[in-house]
Amino acid sequence: MKKILVIEDDEAVRANILELLDAENFEALEASNGLLGIQLAREYLPDLIICDIMMPNLDGYAVLTALRSEPVTATIPLIFLTAKDDRSSTRKGMELGADDYLTKPCTTNELLKAISIRLEKQAIYKEQYAAERERAKGLQQRVRELQRMNTTAEDLLQSLSQELRDPLSNITMAIQMLKVAPTEEARSRYIKILQEECAREIAIINQLASLQDLLTPENAKLLSRMNFIRAFNSNSNSSE
Repeated sequence: MKKILVIEDDEAVRANILELLDAENFEALEASNGLLGIQLAREYLPDLIICDIMMPNLDGYAVLTALRSEPVTATIPLIFLTAKDDRSSTRKGMELGADDYLTKPCTTNELLKAISIRLEKQAIYKEQYAAERERAKGLQQRVRELQRMNTTAEDLLQSLSQELRDPLSNITMAIQMLKVAPTEEARSRYIKILQEECAREIAIINQLASLQDLLTPENAKLLSRMNFIRAFNSNSNSSE
């Protein structure tokens, strides 16, 4: 059941509106002045507020200003209901953040139509807000996944860099020794070293080529939990 707060100092007008709202199955709250209206709005957070403008002490403009200045009441739709019918009053209300403006006396259909339109728009706003919140949560989760993936990628690339340097050093040394090898047996030994280190280098390069497919946001957490870096080093060392 939608909750509507009526802020109206005229008791007869207020009673008529409350009777209409009750007949339409709304939960109606009433305030006879602006100060009480603000207090009830803060306490009950109604789905809609109908507020008179010309009230003693605290008029409708002051009520609207106070409500719009507080986060908990800032988005509650408000319909001004007033005997004043001029453009300057309407413009002032809209500039302060009023959602609609009805001139008294208005018909039952006019009031109910204005209420229906505001509640529908508010429902759409809440749906959009909920969707944006879910989207924001998804983006935050995505950022966390990318951060984890980035950390995993940096560790893996650092390990791969070291793994690539080791066989290259051995290959360079074997080439130098091969040049000065005094016997055929020595040359054969250095050629074997070259073959083994080249094979090791190729294996690491092949693993590097598949790294892009491996490092996805979906499995970054899994890789971290499995201590994949240590396993990768172990596999690379076993190929030596």
